[in-house]
Amino acid sequence: MAERPAYPSDLSDARWALIAPRLTAWRQARTDAGVGGRTASHDLREIFNAILYVNRTGIAWRYLPHDFPPWQTVYGYFTAWTTDGIFTHLNYQLTGLARTKAGRAAHPSACVIDTQSVKTSTNAPLPTQGIDAGKKIVGRKRGIVTDTLGLLLAVVVTAASASDNTIGINLLDQAKATYPTLTKTWVDAGFKNKVIEHGATLGIDVEVVTKDPQIRGFSVVKRRWVVERVRREALIDRVEVRDLRRRAVAAVR
Repeated sequence: MAERPAYPSDLSDARWALIAPRLTAWRQARTDAGVGGRTASHDLREIFNAILYVNRTGIAWRYLPHDFPPWQTVYGYFTAWTTDGIFTHLNYQLTGLARTKAGRAAHPSACVIDTQSVKTSTNAPLPTQGIDAGKKIVGRKRGIVTDTLGLLLAVVVTAASASDNTIGINLLDQAKATYPTLTKTWVDAGFKNKVIEHGATLGIDVEVVTKDPQIRGFSVVKRRWVVERVRREALIDRVEVRDLRRRAVAAVR
Protein backbone atom coordinates (compact mmCIF):
# COMPACT_ATOMS: atom_id res chain seq x y z
CA MET A 1 0.00 0.00 0.00
CA ALA A 2 1.38 3.44 -0.91
CA GLU A 3 2.51 5.59 2.00
CA ARG A 4 0.00 8.30 2.87
CA PRO A 5 -1.59 9.75 6.02
CA ALA A 6 -4.17 7.32 7.33
CA TYR A 7 -7.88 8.14 7.28
CA PRO A 8 -10.13 7.09 10.19
CA SER A 9 -12.06 4.82 7.82
CA ASP A 10 -8.99 2.83 6.72
CA LEU A 11 -8.87 -0.89 7.43
CA SER A 12 -6.49 -2.07 10.13
CA ASP A 13 -3.97 -4.77 9.26
CA ALA A 14 -5.99 -7.35 11.18
CA ARG A 15 -9.24 -6.50 9.39
CA TRP A 16 -7.58 -6.47 6.00
CA ALA A 17 -6.14 -9.93 6.70
CA LEU A 18 -9.68 -11.27 7.12
CA ILE A 19 -10.93 -10.17 3.70
CA ALA A 20 -7.77 -10.05 1.58
CA PRO A 21 -7.86 -13.74 0.50
CA ARG A 22 -11.39 -13.41 -0.91
CA LEU A 23 -10.65 -10.22 -2.85
CA THR A 24 -7.32 -11.50 -4.13
CA ALA A 25 -8.89 -14.74 -5.33
CA TRP A 26 -11.68 -12.80 -7.06
CA ARG A 27 -9.23 -10.61 -8.99
CA GLN A 28 -7.01 -13.54 -9.92
CA ALA A 29 -10.02 -15.42 -11.30
CA ARG A 30 -10.96 -12.44 -13.44
CA THR A 31 -7.37 -12.09 -14.65
CA ASP A 32 -7.21 -15.77 -15.59
CA ALA A 33 -10.49 -15.41 -17.47
CA GLY A 34 -9.23 -12.37 -19.35
CA VAL A 35 -11.84 -10.03 -17.85
CA GLY A 36 -10.87 -6.36 -17.97
CA GLY A 37 -8.41 -6.63 -20.85
CA ARG A 38 -5.27 -5.75 -18.90
CA THR A 39 -3.37 -6.71 -15.78
CA ALA A 40 -4.69 -4.92 -12.69
CA SER A 41 -2.10 -2.68 -11.03
CA HIS A 42 -3.90 -0.85 -8.22
CA ASP A 43 -3.60 -2.03 -4.63
CA LEU A 44 -6.75 -3.88 -3.54
CA ARG A 45 -6.48 -2.63 0.01
CA GLU A 46 -6.37 0.98 -1.17
CA ILE A 47 -9.40 0.39 -3.38
CA PHE A 48 -11.33 -1.05 -0.45
CA ASN A 49 -10.19 1.82 1.78
CA ALA A 50 -11.43 4.28 -0.83
CA ILE A 51 -14.86 2.61 -0.88
CA LEU A 52 -15.00 2.78 2.92
CA TYR A 53 -14.06 6.47 2.75
CA VAL A 54 -16.95 7.22 0.39
CA ASN A 55 -19.32 5.15 2.50
CA ARG A 56 -18.30 6.88 5.72
CA THR A 57 -18.22 10.48 4.48
CA GLY A 58 -21.05 10.34 1.94
CA ILE A 59 -19.11 12.24 -0.73
CA ALA A 60 -19.63 11.82 -4.48
CA TRP A 61 -17.22 9.42 -6.19
CA ARG A 62 -15.69 12.27 -8.21
CA TYR A 63 -14.63 13.99 -4.96
CA LEU A 64 -12.49 11.07 -3.80
CA PRO A 65 -9.13 12.42 -2.51
CA HIS A 66 -6.27 12.14 -4.99
CA ASP A 67 -4.13 9.96 -2.71
CA PHE A 68 -6.53 7.10 -3.45
CA PRO A 69 -6.63 5.28 -6.81
CA PRO A 70 -8.62 7.13 -9.53
CA TRP A 71 -12.30 7.40 -8.65
CA GLN A 72 -13.27 5.68 -11.93
CA THR A 73 -11.22 2.64 -10.90
CA VAL A 74 -12.64 2.60 -7.38
CA TYR A 75 -16.19 2.90 -8.65
CA GLY A 76 -15.55 0.15 -11.20
CA TYR A 77 -14.43 -2.23 -8.46
CA PHE A 78 -17.37 -1.22 -6.28
CA THR A 79 -19.80 -2.02 -9.10
CA ALA A 80 -18.13 -5.34 -9.92
CA TRP A 81 -17.98 -6.43 -6.27
CA THR A 82 -21.63 -5.53 -5.82
CA THR A 83 -22.69 -7.41 -8.96
CA ASP A 84 -20.62 -10.48 -8.10
CA GLY A 85 -21.91 -10.60 -4.52
CA ILE A 86 -18.50 -10.00 -2.94
CA PHE A 87 -19.81 -7.62 -0.28
CA THR A 88 -22.62 -10.03 0.55
CA HIS A 89 -20.20 -12.94 0.86
CA LEU A 90 -17.85 -10.94 3.08
CA ASN A 91 -20.77 -9.97 5.32
CA TYR A 92 -21.75 -13.63 5.77
CA GLN A 93 -18.15 -14.61 6.43
CA LEU A 94 -17.51 -11.85 8.99
CA THR A 95 -20.85 -12.45 10.71
CA GLY A 96 -19.89 -16.07 11.24
CA LEU A 97 -16.49 -15.09 12.61
CA ALA A 98 -18.01 -12.52 14.98
CA ARG A 99 -20.54 -15.05 16.27
CA THR A 100 -17.87 -17.69 16.80
CA LYS A 101 -15.71 -15.21 18.70
CA ALA A 102 -18.70 -14.42 20.93
CA GLY A 103 -19.08 -18.11 21.76
CA ARG A 104 -22.08 -18.68 19.48
CA ALA A 105 -22.62 -21.07 16.59
CA ALA A 106 -21.49 -19.57 13.27
CA HIS A 107 -25.02 -19.84 11.87
CA PRO A 108 -27.83 -18.21 13.92
CA SER A 109 -31.04 -19.97 14.94
CA ALA A 110 -32.89 -16.84 16.15
CA CYS A 111 -33.28 -13.31 14.84
CA VAL A 112 -35.15 -10.02 15.29
CA ILE A 113 -37.02 -8.13 12.55
CA ASP A 114 -37.90 -4.44 12.44
CA THR A 115 -38.77 -1.67 9.98
CA GLN A 116 -38.27 2.09 10.02
CA SER A 117 -39.57 4.84 7.76
CA VAL A 118 -37.11 7.64 7.02
CA LYS A 119 -37.21 10.85 5.04
CA THR A 120 -35.23 10.99 1.81
CA SER A 121 -33.27 13.80 0.25
CA THR A 122 -34.79 15.99 -2.46
CA ASN A 123 -32.54 14.25 -4.99
CA ALA A 124 -34.08 10.80 -4.49
CA PRO A 125 -36.10 9.54 -7.52
CA LEU A 126 -39.81 9.98 -6.86
CA PRO A 127 -40.75 6.42 -7.94
CA THR A 128 -38.60 5.07 -5.08
CA GLN A 129 -40.43 7.11 -2.43
CA GLY A 130 -43.81 6.76 -0.78
CA ILE A 131 -45.87 7.93 2.18
CA ASP A 132 -46.03 6.10 5.48
CA ALA A 133 -49.57 7.13 6.39
CA GLY A 134 -49.23 6.01 10.00
CA LYS A 135 -46.08 7.99 10.75
CA LYS A 136 -46.73 10.80 8.25
CA ILE A 137 -43.31 10.34 6.64
CA VAL A 138 -42.53 10.79 2.97
CA GLY A 139 -39.54 8.73 1.94
CA ARG A 140 -38.41 5.14 2.16
CA LYS A 141 -38.85 2.28 4.56
CA ARG A 142 -36.02 -0.02 5.48
CA GLY A 143 -36.45 -3.42 7.02
CA ILE A 144 -33.66 -5.28 8.76
CA VAL A 145 -33.04 -8.67 10.29
CA THR A 146 -30.39 -9.03 13.01
CA ASP A 147 -29.26 -11.96 15.06
CA THR A 148 -29.46 -11.79 18.85
CA LEU A 149 -26.06 -10.08 18.94
CA GLY A 150 -27.25 -7.27 16.66
CA LEU A 151 -25.36 -8.45 13.56
CA LEU A 152 -27.18 -7.74 10.28
CA LEU A 153 -28.50 -10.81 8.49
CA ALA A 154 -30.76 -9.25 5.84
CA VAL A 155 -31.83 -5.80 4.61
CA VAL A 156 -34.72 -4.58 2.44
CA VAL A 157 -35.31 -0.98 1.30
CA THR A 158 -38.66 0.01 -0.22
CA ALA A 159 -40.90 3.03 -0.63
CA ALA A 160 -42.32 4.14 2.73
CA SER A 161 -45.78 3.18 1.51
CA ALA A 162 -44.93 -0.55 1.58
CA SER A 163 -46.64 -2.45 4.39
CA ASP A 164 -44.73 -4.13 7.19
CA ASN A 165 -46.30 -7.42 6.09
CA THR A 166 -44.84 -7.15 2.60
CA ILE A 167 -41.41 -6.23 3.94
CA GLY A 168 -41.57 -8.85 6.69
CA ILE A 169 -42.32 -11.66 4.24
CA ASN A 170 -39.48 -10.51 2.00
CA LEU A 171 -37.08 -10.39 4.95
CA LEU A 172 -38.11 -13.85 6.15
CA ASP A 173 -37.51 -15.31 2.68
CA GLN A 174 -34.12 -13.60 2.37
CA ALA A 175 -32.95 -14.54 5.86
CA LYS A 176 -34.09 -18.16 5.65
CA ALA A 177 -32.47 -18.64 2.24
CA THR A 178 -29.16 -17.38 3.62
CA TYR A 179 -29.40 -18.95 7.07
CA PRO A 180 -31.47 -22.19 6.88
CA THR A 181 -30.78 -22.70 10.60
CA LEU A 182 -33.23 -19.91 11.59
CA THR A 183 -36.21 -21.23 13.56
CA LYS A 184 -37.27 -18.24 15.70
CA THR A 185 -37.81 -14.51 15.27
CA TRP A 186 -39.26 -11.67 17.31
CA VAL A 187 -41.21 -8.79 15.74
CA ASP A 188 -43.32 -5.84 16.89
CA ALA A 189 -47.08 -5.41 16.60
CA GLY A 190 -46.77 -3.84 13.15
CA PHE A 191 -46.36 -7.32 11.68
CA LYS A 192 -49.68 -9.09 11.30
CA ASN A 193 -50.89 -12.65 10.78
CA LYS A 194 -49.56 -12.86 7.23
CA VAL A 195 -45.97 -12.65 8.48
CA ILE A 196 -46.66 -15.18 11.25
CA GLU A 197 -48.26 -17.60 8.80
CA HIS A 198 -45.51 -17.17 6.25
CA GLY A 199 -42.90 -17.78 8.92
CA ALA A 200 -44.63 -21.03 9.81
CA THR A 201 -44.34 -22.26 6.22
CA LEU A 202 -40.59 -21.62 6.44
CA GLY A 203 -40.23 -23.35 9.78
CA ILE A 204 -39.75 -20.07 11.66
CA ASP A 205 -41.76 -19.31 14.80
CA VAL A 206 -42.69 -15.61 14.60
CA GLU A 207 -43.40 -14.12 18.04
CA VAL A 208 -44.97 -10.67 18.35
CA VAL A 209 -43.48 -8.74 21.27
CA THR A 210 -45.44 -5.71 22.44
CA LYS A 211 -44.53 -2.91 24.79
CA ASP A 212 -46.15 -2.82 28.23
CA PRO A 213 -48.97 -0.25 27.81
CA GLN A 214 -48.58 0.83 31.44
CA ILE A 215 -45.04 2.09 30.82
CA ARG A 216 -44.79 5.58 29.36
CA GLY A 217 -41.80 6.73 27.32
CA PHE A 218 -38.83 4.54 26.44
CA SER A 219 -38.58 1.03 27.83
CA VAL A 220 -36.50 -2.01 27.00
CA VAL A 221 -38.66 -4.53 25.14
CA LYS A 222 -37.86 -8.25 25.18
CA ARG A 223 -35.46 -9.18 22.40
CA ARG A 224 -36.45 -6.17 20.28
CA TRP A 225 -33.96 -3.95 22.10
CA VAL A 226 -31.22 -5.56 20.00
CA VAL A 227 -32.61 -4.37 16.67
CA GLU A 228 -33.52 -1.00 18.18
CA ARG A 229 -29.87 -0.57 19.20
CA VAL A 230 -28.77 -1.23 15.62
CA ARG A 231 -31.17 1.44 14.36
CA ARG A 232 -29.94 3.93 16.96
CA GLU A 233 -26.30 3.32 16.03
CA ALA A 234 -27.15 3.91 12.37
CA LEU A 235 -28.80 7.21 13.32
CA ILE A 236 -25.70 8.27 15.27
CA ASP A 237 -23.54 7.51 12.23
CA ARG A 238 -25.76 9.68 10.00
CA VAL A 239 -25.57 12.57 12.48
CA GLU A 240 -21.77 12.30 12.63
CA VAL A 241 -21.51 12.38 8.83
CA ARG A 242 -23.84 15.39 8.66
CA ASP A 243 -21.77 17.25 11.25
CA LEU A 244 -18.59 16.40 9.35
CA ARG A 245 -20.06 17.94 6.20
CA ARG A 246 -21.07 21.09 8.09
CA ARG A 247 -17.57 21.51 9.52
CA ALA A 248 -16.05 21.04 6.06
CA VAL A 249 -18.33 23.74 4.58
CA ALA A 250 -17.54 26.09 7.47
CA ALA A 251 -13.81 25.58 6.95
CA VAL A 252 -14.12 26.52 3.27
CA ARG A 253 -16.03 29.67 4.13
